Amino acid sequence: MKRIQEDIVISQKELEELKDKNSKLEADLKKVDSNEYIEKLARDRLGMIKEGEKVVNPKTQN
Repeated sequence: MKRIQEDIVISQKELEELKDKNSKLEADLKKVDSNEYIEKLARDRLGMIKEGEKVVNPKTQN
């Protein structure tokens, strides 16, 4: 009987950890679905700019 109770406690802890992970993933999903995040990716990864903006590249030192 004690073994079953220990298993229940372990399972409850695992369930709470999974619920926390699920909540974090849901928050990440909302962030990824936002216009701000999409714009950040377009700028950072694709080098895109908005109309009227100018790209400034810093001079590299030798």
